[in-house]
Amino acid sequence: MFSTLRSRLWLTYALMIATALVVITIIFFIYLLRNPPALRQLTVQMNLALNVLSQKNENWSDLSLARTERYLTEQDEIFGVRFLLLSPARVLLIDTRAGETPALAANKLIRLTRLTQIVEDANGKRWLTVVRKLSDGRFLVAAAPRPVVSVLSVLTDEFLPPIFQGGLVSLALALILAFGVARWVADPLQRLVGAAGQFPAQGAKPLPLDGPQEVRELVNAFNQMTDRVQFSQKSQKDFVANVSHELKTPLTSVQGFAQALLDGTAETPEVQRAAAQIIYDEAGRMHRMVLDLLDLARLDAGTLELKRGMVDVSALLANTVEKFLPQAGRAGVQIAFSGSTVPLISGDGDRLAQVFTNLVENSLKFTAAGGRVLLNAALVGDGLDVKVSDTGIGIAEKALPYIFERFYQADTARQGGEKHGAGLGLSIVSEIVRAHGGKISVQSSPGQGSVFTVSLPLVSPDASTLVRKKR
Repeated sequence: MFSTLRSRLWLTYALMIATALVVITIIFFIYLLRNPPALRQLTVQMNLALNVLSQKNENWSDLSLARTERYLTEQDEIFGVRFLLLSPARVLLIDTRAGETPALAANKLIRLTRLTQIVEDANGKRWLTVVRKLSDGRFLVAAAPRPVVSVLSVLTDEFLPPIFQGGLVSLALALILAFGVARWVADPLQRLVGAAGQFPAQGAKPLPLDGPQEVRELVNAFNQMTDRVQFSQKSQKDFVANVSHELKTPLTSVQGFAQALLDGTAETPEVQRAAAQIIYDEAGRMHRMVLDLLDLARLDAGTLELKRGMVDVSALLANTVEKFLPQAGRAGVQIAFSGSTVPLISGDGDRLAQVFTNLVENSLKFTAAGGRVLLNAALVGDGLDVKVSDTGIGIAEKALPYIFERFYQADTARQGGEKHGAGLGLSIVSEIVRAHGGKISVQSSPGQGSVFTVSLPLVSPDASTLVRKKR
Protein backbone atom coordinates (compact mmCIF):
# COMPACT_ATOMS: atom_id res chain seq x y z
CA MET A 1 0.00 0.00 0.00
CA PHE A 2 2.85 2.36 0.89
CA SER A 3 5.27 1.22 -1.80
CA THR A 4 5.45 4.49 -3.73
CA LEU A 5 7.56 7.47 -2.74
CA ARG A 6 4.49 9.70 -2.62
CA SER A 7 2.63 7.45 -0.19
CA ARG A 8 5.70 7.02 1.98
CA LEU A 9 6.27 10.77 2.13
CA TRP A 10 2.62 11.30 3.02
CA LEU A 11 2.79 8.60 5.71
CA THR A 12 5.98 10.15 7.11
CA TYR A 13 4.42 13.60 7.29
CA ALA A 14 1.24 12.11 8.82
CA LEU A 15 3.19 10.26 11.51
CA MET A 16 5.23 13.35 12.33
CA ILE A 17 2.12 15.51 12.63
CA ALA A 18 0.26 12.88 14.65
CA THR A 19 3.26 12.46 16.96
CA ALA A 20 3.47 16.20 17.51
CA LEU A 21 -0.25 16.39 18.32
CA VAL A 22 -0.03 13.42 20.70
CA VAL A 23 2.93 14.99 22.53
CA ILE A 24 1.09 18.30 22.84
CA THR A 25 -2.02 16.48 24.13
CA ILE A 26 0.00 14.55 26.72
CA ILE A 27 1.73 17.72 27.92
CA PHE A 28 -1.58 19.54 28.17
CA PHE A 29 -3.17 16.58 29.97
CA ILE A 30 -0.31 16.50 32.52
CA TYR A 31 -0.70 20.25 32.96
CA LEU A 32 -4.42 19.83 33.68
CA LEU A 33 -3.64 17.09 36.19
CA ARG A 34 -1.18 19.32 38.01
CA ASN A 35 -3.12 22.57 37.55
CA PRO A 36 -6.83 21.73 37.29
CA PRO A 37 -9.40 24.54 36.89
CA ALA A 38 -10.53 23.98 40.52
CA LEU A 39 -6.99 24.73 41.72
CA ARG A 40 -6.86 27.89 39.64
CA GLN A 41 -10.25 29.01 40.95
CA LEU A 42 -9.16 28.35 44.52
CA THR A 43 -6.00 30.40 43.99
CA VAL A 44 -8.07 33.29 42.68
CA GLN A 45 -10.44 33.02 45.67
CA MET A 46 -7.55 33.04 48.16
CA ASN A 47 -5.86 36.02 46.50
CA LEU A 48 -9.16 37.89 46.57
CA ALA A 49 -9.55 37.21 50.29
CA LEU A 50 -6.01 38.38 51.02
CA ASN A 51 -6.52 41.52 48.96
CA VAL A 52 -9.65 42.39 50.94
CA LEU A 53 -7.99 41.76 54.32
CA SER A 54 -4.81 43.60 53.30
CA GLN A 55 -6.83 46.67 52.35
CA LYS A 56 -8.64 46.54 55.72
CA ASN A 57 -5.41 45.96 57.64
CA GLU A 58 -5.57 49.40 59.26
CA ASN A 59 -8.95 48.49 60.79
CA TRP A 60 -7.76 45.36 62.57
CA SER A 61 -3.99 45.70 62.85
CA ASP A 62 -4.30 47.52 66.23
CA LEU A 63 -6.70 44.96 67.71
CA SER A 64 -5.60 42.61 70.42
CA LEU A 65 -4.51 39.16 69.44
CA ALA A 66 -7.77 37.63 70.72
CA ARG A 67 -9.96 40.14 68.86
CA THR A 68 -7.81 39.70 65.74
CA GLU A 69 -8.31 35.93 65.94
CA ARG A 70 -12.10 36.37 66.19
CA TYR A 71 -12.03 38.75 63.21
CA LEU A 72 -10.01 36.35 61.05
CA THR A 73 -12.27 33.47 62.11
CA GLU A 74 -15.26 35.44 60.86
CA GLN A 75 -13.46 36.04 57.57
CA ASP A 76 -12.71 32.33 57.41
CA GLU A 77 -16.44 31.59 57.54
CA ILE A 78 -17.15 34.25 54.92
CA PHE A 79 -14.48 33.26 52.37
CA GLY A 80 -14.21 29.58 53.28
CA VAL A 81 -10.42 29.96 53.55
CA ARG A 82 -8.17 29.12 56.47
CA PHE A 83 -6.15 32.11 57.71
CA LEU A 84 -2.88 32.08 59.58
CA LEU A 85 -1.11 35.13 61.01
CA LEU A 86 2.64 35.05 61.53
CA SER A 87 4.87 37.52 63.27
CA PRO A 88 7.70 39.27 61.39
CA ALA A 89 9.96 36.58 62.89
CA ARG A 90 7.71 33.93 61.25
CA VAL A 91 6.24 32.74 64.56
CA LEU A 92 2.67 31.45 64.30
CA LEU A 93 0.32 33.84 66.14
CA ILE A 94 -3.14 32.82 64.89
CA ASP A 95 -4.59 29.80 63.12
CA THR A 96 -8.32 30.11 62.47
CA ARG A 97 -8.70 26.33 62.35
CA ALA A 98 -6.38 25.42 65.19
CA GLY A 99 -7.60 22.25 66.88
CA GLU A 100 -9.86 21.36 63.95
CA THR A 101 -7.14 20.48 61.48
CA PRO A 102 -3.51 19.49 61.82
CA ALA A 103 -1.13 22.41 62.13
CA LEU A 104 0.99 23.68 59.29
CA ALA A 105 4.70 24.17 59.88
CA ALA A 106 5.22 27.91 60.16
CA ASN A 107 8.81 27.74 58.93
CA LYS A 108 7.60 26.25 55.65
CA LEU A 109 4.88 28.81 55.04
CA ILE A 110 7.05 31.82 54.25
CA ARG A 111 9.32 31.57 51.24
CA LEU A 112 10.05 34.92 49.75
CA THR A 113 10.77 33.40 46.36
CA ARG A 114 7.43 31.61 46.21
CA LEU A 115 4.36 33.29 47.66
CA THR A 116 2.09 30.52 46.36
CA GLN A 117 3.06 26.97 47.29
CA ILE A 118 1.90 23.56 48.46
CA VAL A 119 2.50 22.71 52.13
CA GLU A 120 1.75 19.43 53.92
CA ASP A 121 0.27 19.31 57.42
CA ALA A 122 1.18 16.87 60.18
CA ASN A 123 -1.06 14.17 58.65
CA GLY A 124 0.47 14.58 55.18
CA LYS A 125 -2.54 16.38 53.78
CA ARG A 126 -1.58 18.90 51.11
CA TRP A 127 -2.62 22.53 51.43
CA LEU A 128 -2.44 25.33 48.93
CA THR A 129 -1.11 28.46 50.57
CA VAL A 130 -0.82 32.09 49.50
CA VAL A 131 1.28 34.52 51.52
CA ARG A 132 0.83 38.29 51.79
CA LYS A 133 3.08 40.59 53.81
CA LEU A 134 1.18 43.23 55.76
CA SER A 135 2.19 46.84 56.30
CA ASP A 136 3.13 46.19 59.94
CA GLY A 137 5.63 43.47 58.92
CA ARG A 138 3.46 40.50 59.82
CA PHE A 139 2.51 37.80 57.34
CA LEU A 140 -1.04 36.80 56.50
CA VAL A 141 -1.39 33.34 55.02
CA ALA A 142 -4.48 31.96 53.27
CA ALA A 143 -4.65 28.17 53.13
CA ALA A 144 -7.08 25.68 51.62
CA PRO A 145 -6.94 21.95 50.98
CA ARG A 146 -5.51 21.27 47.57
CA PRO A 147 -8.24 19.87 45.31
CA VAL A 148 -7.82 16.18 44.50
CA VAL A 149 -7.98 15.70 40.75
CA SER A 150 -8.73 12.38 39.08
CA VAL A 151 -8.04 11.43 35.50
CA LEU A 152 -11.76 11.13 34.91
CA SER A 153 -12.37 14.66 36.08
CA VAL A 154 -9.73 15.93 33.68
CA LEU A 155 -11.28 13.99 30.80
CA THR A 156 -14.66 15.52 31.59
CA ASP A 157 -13.26 19.02 31.90
CA GLU A 158 -15.06 21.54 29.75
CA PHE A 159 -11.79 22.67 28.19
CA LEU A 160 -11.04 19.30 26.59
CA PRO A 161 -13.82 18.97 23.96
CA PRO A 162 -12.91 22.15 22.05
CA ILE A 163 -9.24 21.22 22.33
CA PHE A 164 -9.83 17.75 20.90
CA GLN A 165 -12.03 19.20 18.17
CA GLY A 166 -9.37 21.72 17.27
CA GLY A 167 -6.75 18.97 17.27
CA LEU A 168 -8.80 16.81 14.90
CA VAL A 169 -9.39 19.73 12.55
CA SER A 170 -5.68 20.59 12.66
CA LEU A 171 -4.79 16.96 11.95
CA ALA A 172 -7.14 16.82 8.98
CA LEU A 173 -5.80 20.07 7.53
CA ALA A 174 -2.22 18.96 8.17
CA LEU A 175 -2.81 15.64 6.40
CA ILE A 176 -4.25 17.45 3.39
CA LEU A 177 -1.26 19.78 3.37
CA ALA A 178 1.10 16.82 3.78
CA PHE A 179 -0.54 15.11 0.80
CA GLY A 180 0.04 18.23 -1.30
CA VAL A 181 3.66 18.50 -0.17
CA ALA A 182 4.23 14.80 -0.87
CA ARG A 183 2.88 15.21 -4.40
CA TRP A 184 4.96 18.36 -4.86
CA VAL A 185 8.11 16.44 -3.97
CA ALA A 186 7.30 13.00 -5.38
CA ASP A 187 5.68 13.79 -8.75
CA PRO A 188 8.86 15.24 -10.33
CA LEU A 189 10.85 12.29 -8.97
CA GLN A 190 8.29 9.83 -10.38
CA ARG A 191 8.59 11.49 -13.78
CA LEU A 192 12.36 11.32 -13.43
CA VAL A 193 12.18 7.59 -12.63
CA GLY A 194 9.96 7.00 -15.66
CA ALA A 195 12.27 8.96 -17.94
CA ALA A 196 15.32 7.15 -16.53
CA GLY A 197 13.64 3.81 -17.25
CA GLN A 198 13.29 4.76 -20.92
CA PHE A 199 16.73 6.37 -21.12
CA PRO A 200 18.19 7.02 -23.61
CA ALA A 201 14.99 7.39 -25.61
CA GLN A 202 15.11 9.02 -29.00
CA GLY A 203 13.40 12.39 -29.15
CA ALA A 204 12.98 12.55 -25.36
CA LYS A 205 11.70 15.95 -24.26
CA PRO A 206 13.13 17.81 -21.26
CA LEU A 207 11.31 17.18 -17.99
CA PRO A 208 9.52 20.17 -16.41
CA LEU A 209 11.37 21.79 -13.51
CA ASP A 210 8.90 21.36 -10.64
CA GLY A 211 9.18 20.68 -6.92
CA PRO A 212 11.72 21.84 -4.32
CA GLN A 213 15.01 23.46 -5.29
CA GLU A 214 16.98 20.24 -4.80
CA VAL A 215 14.55 18.26 -6.98
CA ARG A 216 14.64 20.95 -9.68
CA GLU A 217 18.43 20.82 -9.66
CA LEU A 218 18.32 17.02 -10.00
CA VAL A 219 15.83 17.18 -12.88
CA ASN A 220 17.86 19.92 -14.56
CA ALA A 221 21.00 17.78 -14.28
CA PHE A 222 19.08 14.85 -15.80
CA ASN A 223 17.88 17.07 -18.67
CA GLN A 224 21.44 18.21 -19.34
CA MET A 225 22.68 14.62 -19.24
CA THR A 226 19.93 13.61 -21.69
CA ASP A 227 20.95 16.42 -24.04
CA ARG A 228 24.58 15.36 -23.89
CA VAL A 229 23.75 11.70 -24.49
CA GLN A 230 21.47 12.52 -27.41
CA PHE A 231 24.10 14.79 -28.88
CA SER A 232 26.72 12.09 -28.39
CA GLN A 233 24.50 9.49 -30.06
CA LYS A 234 23.89 11.80 -32.99
CA SER A 235 27.59 12.61 -33.22
CA GLN A 236 28.52 8.94 -33.18
CA LYS A 237 26.01 8.18 -35.94
CA ASP A 238 27.39 11.05 -37.97
CA PHE A 239 30.89 9.81 -37.23
CA VAL A 240 30.10 6.30 -38.43
CA ALA A 241 28.53 7.73 -41.58
CA ASN A 242 31.48 10.07 -42.16
CA VAL A 243 34.11 7.41 -41.54
CA SER A 244 32.22 4.97 -43.74
CA HIS A 245 32.14 7.55 -46.51
CA GLU A 246 35.80 8.45 -45.96
CA LEU A 247 36.84 4.80 -46.13
CA LYS A 248 34.52 3.99 -49.02
CA THR A 249 35.94 6.67 -51.32
CA PRO A 250 39.65 5.74 -51.03
CA LEU A 251 38.89 2.02 -50.95
CA THR A 252 36.91 2.37 -54.16
CA SER A 253 39.81 4.23 -55.74
CA VAL A 254 42.35 1.69 -54.51
CA GLN A 255 40.22 -1.21 -55.68
CA GLY A 256 39.53 0.34 -59.05
CA PHE A 257 43.10 1.27 -59.89
CA ALA A 258 44.45 -2.00 -58.49
CA GLN A 259 42.01 -3.81 -60.77
CA ALA A 260 43.23 -1.70 -63.67
CA LEU A 261 46.79 -2.76 -62.93
CA LEU A 262 45.82 -6.42 -62.59
CA ASP A 263 43.72 -6.78 -65.73
CA GLY A 264 46.13 -4.76 -67.89
CA THR A 265 43.83 -1.81 -68.51
CA ALA A 266 46.66 0.52 -67.46
CA GLU A 267 48.93 -0.31 -70.36
CA THR A 268 51.45 2.49 -70.51
CA PRO A 269 54.04 3.16 -67.82
CA GLU A 270 52.61 6.67 -67.32
CA VAL A 271 49.10 5.33 -66.63
CA GLN A 272 50.49 2.62 -64.38
CA ARG A 273 52.53 5.17 -62.43
CA ALA A 274 49.49 7.46 -62.03
CA ALA A 275 47.41 4.52 -60.80
CA ALA A 276 50.10 3.53 -58.32
CA GLN A 277 50.38 7.15 -57.11
CA ILE A 278 46.63 7.32 -56.51
CA ILE A 279 46.73 4.02 -54.63
CA TYR A 280 49.64 5.34 -52.55
CA ASP A 281 47.89 8.65 -51.78
CA GLU A 282 44.61 7.00 -50.83
CA ALA A 283 46.42 4.47 -48.63
CA GLY A 284 48.18 7.34 -46.88
CA ARG A 285 44.85 9.08 -46.36
CA MET A 286 43.38 5.94 -44.77
CA HIS A 287 46.54 5.53 -42.68
CA ARG A 288 46.21 9.04 -41.27
CA MET A 289 42.56 8.40 -40.43
CA VAL A 290 43.46 5.17 -38.63
CA LEU A 291 46.14 7.02 -36.62
CA ASP A 292 43.58 9.62 -35.61
CA LEU A 293 41.20 6.88 -34.54
CA LEU A 294 43.96 5.22 -32.50
CA ASP A 295 44.78 8.53 -30.81
CA LEU A 296 41.12 9.03 -30.03
CA ALA A 297 40.88 5.52 -28.56
CA ARG A 298 43.92 6.19 -26.35
CA LEU A 299 42.43 9.50 -25.23
CA ASP A 300 39.20 7.76 -24.31
CA ALA A 301 41.09 5.08 -22.37
CA GLY A 302 43.42 7.61 -20.71
CA THR A 303 46.50 5.74 -21.88
CA LEU A 304 48.07 8.28 -24.25
CA GLU A 305 51.56 8.86 -22.86
CA LEU A 306 53.11 12.32 -22.68
CA LYS A 307 56.91 12.47 -22.86
CA ARG A 308 57.39 15.61 -20.82
CA GLY A 309 60.37 17.85 -21.17
CA MET A 310 61.23 21.51 -21.58
CA VAL A 311 59.73 22.79 -24.85
CA ASP A 312 60.86 25.90 -26.75
CA VAL A 313 57.51 27.05 -28.15
CA SER A 314 59.07 29.80 -30.28
CA ALA A 315 61.30 27.29 -32.06
CA LEU A 316 58.42 24.85 -32.36
CA LEU A 317 56.22 27.46 -34.09
CA ALA A 318 59.06 28.56 -36.36
CA ASN A 319 59.61 24.94 -37.43
CA THR A 320 55.90 24.51 -38.06
CA VAL A 321 55.85 27.55 -40.33
CA GLU A 322 58.93 26.31 -42.19
CA LYS A 323 57.32 22.89 -42.70
CA PHE A 324 54.21 24.41 -44.29
CA LEU A 325 55.98 27.00 -46.45
CA PRO A 326 55.93 24.80 -49.59
CA GLN A 327 52.25 23.96 -49.17
CA ALA A 328 51.41 27.60 -48.49
CA GLY A 329 53.38 28.67 -51.55
CA ARG A 330 51.44 26.25 -53.77
CA ALA A 331 48.17 27.55 -52.34
CA GLY A 332 49.19 31.18 -52.74
CA VAL A 333 48.78 31.81 -49.01
CA GLN A 334 51.22 33.82 -46.93
CA ILE A 335 52.30 32.12 -43.67
CA ALA A 336 54.48 33.65 -40.95
CA PHE A 337 55.40 33.51 -37.28
CA SER A 338 55.62 36.70 -35.23
CA GLY A 339 56.41 37.17 -31.60
CA SER A 340 59.31 37.53 -29.24
CA THR A 341 61.15 34.68 -27.58
CA VAL A 342 59.05 33.20 -24.78
CA PRO A 343 60.15 31.05 -21.79
CA LEU A 344 60.38 27.30 -22.05
CA ILE A 345 57.39 25.31 -20.85
CA SER A 346 56.99 21.78 -19.56
CA GLY A 347 55.27 19.50 -22.04
CA ASP A 348 55.45 16.92 -24.79
CA GLY A 349 57.07 18.59 -27.79
CA ASP A 350 55.76 16.03 -30.30
CA ARG A 351 52.17 16.34 -29.09
CA LEU A 352 52.34 20.14 -29.04
CA ALA A 353 53.73 20.03 -32.56
CA GLN A 354 50.72 17.87 -33.47
CA VAL A 355 48.45 20.57 -32.05
CA PHE A 356 49.95 23.45 -34.02
CA THR A 357 50.36 21.33 -37.16
CA ASN A 358 46.65 20.48 -37.09
CA LEU A 359 45.63 24.11 -36.56
CA VAL A 360 47.90 25.44 -39.33
CA GLU A 361 46.84 22.69 -41.72
CA ASN A 362 43.17 23.53 -41.16
CA SER A 363 43.86 27.23 -41.68
CA LEU A 364 45.64 26.56 -44.97
CA LYS A 365 42.85 24.29 -46.20
CA PHE A 366 40.18 26.92 -45.78
CA THR A 367 42.11 30.06 -46.73
CA ALA A 368 41.88 31.13 -50.36
CA ALA A 369 44.80 32.29 -52.47
CA GLY A 370 45.97 35.74 -51.47
CA GLY A 371 45.12 35.15 -47.82
CA ARG A 372 47.46 34.72 -44.90
CA VAL A 373 48.02 32.49 -41.86
CA LEU A 374 49.78 34.06 -38.90
CA LEU A 375 51.22 32.38 -35.77
CA ASN A 376 51.91 34.43 -32.66
CA ALA A 377 53.17 33.61 -29.14
CA ALA A 378 53.04 35.99 -26.17
CA LEU A 379 53.08 35.91 -22.38
CA VAL A 380 49.70 36.61 -20.82
CA GLY A 381 49.66 36.69 -17.03
CA ASP A 382 51.08 33.43 -15.69
CA GLY A 383 50.66 31.62 -18.97
CA LEU A 384 51.56 31.52 -22.63
CA ASP A 385 49.07 32.23 -25.41
CA VAL A 386 49.69 30.88 -28.90
CA LYS A 387 47.36 32.23 -31.59
CA VAL A 388 46.83 30.73 -35.05
CA SER A 389 44.83 33.20 -37.14
CA ASP A 390 43.79 33.09 -40.77
CA THR A 391 41.74 35.06 -43.30
CA GLY A 392 39.79 32.00 -44.45
CA ILE A 393 36.08 31.28 -44.86
CA GLY A 394 35.45 31.32 -41.09
CA ILE A 395 33.07 29.23 -38.97
CA ALA A 396 29.34 29.73 -38.51
CA GLU A 397 28.30 31.10 -35.13
CA LYS A 398 26.01 28.15 -34.39
CA ALA A 399 28.93 25.75 -34.90
CA LEU A 400 31.38 27.47 -32.52
CA PRO A 401 30.11 25.81 -29.28
CA TYR A 402 30.60 22.37 -30.85
CA ILE A 403 33.76 22.89 -32.86
CA PHE A 404 35.89 20.84 -30.44
CA GLU A 405 33.29 18.08 -29.98
CA ARG A 406 34.25 14.69 -31.28
CA PHE A 407 32.82 13.62 -34.63
CA TYR A 408 31.44 17.12 -35.24
CA GLN A 409 31.47 18.52 -38.77
CA ALA A 410 31.63 22.29 -38.46
CA ASP A 411 30.37 23.25 -41.89
CA THR A 412 28.78 21.14 -44.62
CA ALA A 413 30.27 23.56 -47.13
CA ARG A 414 33.67 22.16 -46.26
CA GLN A 415 32.80 18.62 -47.26
CA GLY A 416 34.17 17.09 -50.39
CA GLY A 417 37.64 16.26 -51.59
CA GLU A 418 40.65 16.75 -49.41
CA LYS A 419 38.94 19.31 -47.23
CA HIS A 420 36.48 16.79 -45.89
CA GLY A 421 37.53 15.17 -42.59
CA ALA A 422 36.01 12.89 -39.98
CA GLY A 423 35.77 15.59 -37.30
CA LEU A 424 38.55 14.16 -35.13
CA GLY A 425 41.43 16.60 -35.48
CA LEU A 426 40.20 19.49 -33.32
CA SER A 427 38.88 17.09 -30.70
CA ILE A 428 42.32 15.47 -30.40
CA VAL A 429 43.92 18.93 -30.29
CA SER A 430 41.60 19.95 -27.44
CA GLU A 431 42.42 16.83 -25.43
CA ILE A 432 46.18 17.26 -25.87
CA VAL A 433 45.96 20.89 -24.72
CA ARG A 434 43.92 19.83 -21.68
CA ALA A 435 46.50 17.18 -20.87
CA HIS A 436 49.06 19.99 -20.67
CA GLY A 437 46.87 21.87 -18.20
CA GLY A 438 45.82 24.44 -20.79
CA LYS A 439 42.74 25.34 -22.78
CA ILE A 440 41.87 26.16 -26.38
CA SER A 441 39.30 28.62 -27.70
CA VAL A 442 38.21 30.00 -31.06
CA GLN A 443 36.86 33.27 -32.41
CA SER A 444 35.43 33.30 -35.90
CA SER A 445 32.88 34.84 -38.23
CA PRO A 446 31.85 33.59 -41.68
CA GLY A 447 33.98 35.26 -44.31
CA GLN A 448 36.19 36.96 -41.68
CA GLY A 449 38.60 34.17 -40.86
CA SER A 450 39.29 32.40 -37.56
CA VAL A 451 41.58 32.81 -34.57
CA PHE A 452 42.44 29.74 -32.50
CA THR A 453 44.03 30.54 -29.12
CA VAL A 454 45.97 27.89 -27.20
CA SER A 455 46.63 28.93 -23.58
CA LEU A 456 49.36 26.93 -21.82
CA PRO A 457 50.69 27.31 -18.27
CA LEU A 458 54.36 28.12 -17.85
CA VAL A 459 54.57 25.40 -15.17
CA SER A 460 52.29 22.43 -15.81
CA PRO A 461 49.98 21.72 -12.83
CA ASP A 462 49.97 18.00 -13.63
CA ALA A 463 53.25 16.15 -13.84
CA SER A 464 51.52 12.94 -14.92
CA THR A 465 52.74 11.23 -18.06
CA LEU A 466 49.26 9.98 -18.96
CA VAL A 467 46.42 11.89 -20.51
CA ARG A 468 43.49 11.85 -18.08
CA LYS A 469 39.98 12.38 -19.34
CA LYS A 470 38.50 15.58 -17.89
CA ARG A 471 34.76 15.52 -17.97
